[in-house]
Amino acid sequence: MSILRTLQERFRPALLTLVDPVDELLGMIRPAQDPQFGDYQANVAMPLGKRLGHPPRDVAQQLVARLAVDDFCAPPTVAGPGFINLRLRDEWLSGQLQRLLADPRLGIPQVAVPRTYVIDYSSPNVAKPMHVGHIRSTVIGDALYRLLQFVGHRVISDNHLGDWGTQFGMIIYGYKHFLDTAQYRAHPVSELGRLYKLVRQLIDYHAAVRELPQAEQRLAEAVRRHHAVRGGADQAPRDKQRAAALREATAAVAEAEAQCGALRATRAEVEQDPTVREVASRHAGVEEAVLQETARLHAGDAENVALWQAFLPHCAEDIRRIYQRLDVRFDHALGESFYHGRLPGVVDSLLQRGLARESHGAVCVFLPQFETPMIIRKKDGAFLYATTDLATIEHRMETWHPDAILYVVDHRQSEHFDKLFAAARLWGYEQVELRHISFGTVLGEDGRPYRTRSGAVVGLEGLLDEAIRRAYHVVATNDDSKPGGPELSEAERQTVARVVGHAAIKYADLAHNRTSDYVFSYDKMVALDGNTATYMQYSYARTQSIFQRGQIDVAALRARQPEIVLAEPTERDLALELLQFGDALDKTLEDFRPNVLTAYLFSLATRFSRFYQQCDVLRAPSERVRESRLALCDLAGRTIARGLALLGIGVVERM
Repeated sequence: MSILRTLQERFRPALLTLVDPVDELLGMIRPAQDPQFGDYQANVAMPLGKRLGHPPRDVAQQLVARLAVDDFCAPPTVAGPGFINLRLRDEWLSGQLQRLLADPRLGIPQVAVPRTYVIDYSSPNVAKPMHVGHIRSTVIGDALYRLLQFVGHRVISDNHLGDWGTQFGMIIYGYKHFLDTAQYRAHPVSELGRLYKLVRQLIDYHAAVRELPQAEQRLAEAVRRHHAVRGGADQAPRDKQRAAALREATAAVAEAEAQCGALRATRAEVEQDPTVREVASRHAGVEEAVLQETARLHAGDAENVALWQAFLPHCAEDIRRIYQRLDVRFDHALGESFYHGRLPGVVDSLLQRGLARESHGAVCVFLPQFETPMIIRKKDGAFLYATTDLATIEHRMETWHPDAILYVVDHRQSEHFDKLFAAARLWGYEQVELRHISFGTVLGEDGRPYRTRSGAVVGLEGLLDEAIRRAYHVVATNDDSKPGGPELSEAERQTVARVVGHAAIKYADLAHNRTSDYVFSYDKMVALDGNTATYMQYSYARTQSIFQRGQIDVAALRARQPEIVLAEPTERDLALELLQFGDALDKTLEDFRPNVLTAYLFSLATRFSRFYQQCDVLRAPSERVRESRLALCDLAGRTIARGLALLGIGVVERM
């Protein structure tokens, strides 16, 4: 159930007697910020009074008179300039919770009109080990998949793997020239990753050597312009126009310095290593050679195709192992290679319909809302990501007929998706909802993208291993400090550490607004307090410990459906929070933000903690109250476990 939706539907007819449409006004009904004013508050009277030309308080009184909520709310009150405050009846709260005890879905109905969603997430390049940069897309996408499926939609997950293209041209070139055969036999994915990084380094080095003189020239010119604007004066100019010009010139110098610095660093990294420098001197044409290897692969060259086919199983197994650890599964994993045969047809179709045209030898889609076109075939005949993505939309529409396709990809790809969606609509896909679910960057303590001390990108498997190690320390310390002595065996500690460690990584990501960057911190994410998975899991384990200590038959308790007694404020607070689970799920899916659900779970766990501290469960003053409190514990534990499961996170019975 959703209390908020119920209230909105009760307000709708009352509002329609005054104005139409009312959907925007219904969005102004929210949970109350201060419990002293009630459980929910409607702030509709102020904007409505302004629209009607009547005092807001009078409008609020009219609405209250026409509002039919007596069956579950105490009489509404009007406060201040026109706030409508609503308090749910205790007996209604009790009755709703009593019914939830026997409901495996905890009162959450399935949607009346299911939609078909295709969700595109994770999408690693298979030629390289997965790293920290893949965590956000993977866990956000998986959470959305679980949430949409739970509420009743048809959901199809498709992992659009990077298993084709220039990256494999690099690996093939590296394999032919730099392969360590013994390492490849022992650790194929690691060796392929090394080859990729080496060839990438060589390409970047020769590009830096080639581009640095021009970059230094641009820097010198930027410095000259800066001096000219400044005019040799020591103090900042007072003229606003000149000050703005100086700021612009200063920014240009900083940008040119940064570019030169990056190119010099790339060059120095190779030239300071005699071995790599010697390799670079022997492979001056590496960039062109890689393009040729890629072209041969795409043209079906027997040797390159055989190598590509040999590489893929190793890469796929490495990725599968990571997904297994994260408990992430996909319905389909159709990589870029799957669409290769479709690409010429995509270009021909767009040309024939007049939606694309040649420009300087390339084929482009010109979109009026963008300054630059979307290139779908380069001058040399090579296709681009945009071409593959259009072919992917075509295939998904033909195969699954979705109502919506969600792309869980970082914010840096926003312009690409804006162009892609615009081109797809021109191409005829106007009815399907195309949505870029963007997200920010995982940062280190220095505020930069999270890397190792040596500057390397952090591998995802190493990240998980370290999280488990730290989780083990927390679990062992907590177990050792128990008044009656440790309760967990070593095997149990290891199991709990795995569940807690993996959960910590996932929850830490999901608990942040997806559009924001966040700073990665192991210590914070495995803490037993605060908004962490560990705190949620500990809260769940606490509910189970009550049943274990009291030797409670939980199934029998649910079958009895005891009366819920809300005599204490903390009991009522917990009851209200439990019934707001549906509201939290609705709000989470409104804009596909899992952090809304994590915030709800944290609030629920906090309210349960207060209830646990202030209300004795097993030694309650009467059997009636004891049964009620046991029921509240059961509902709290089940709601926490269900909420975490919808985020792809497990729980343990003891911690």
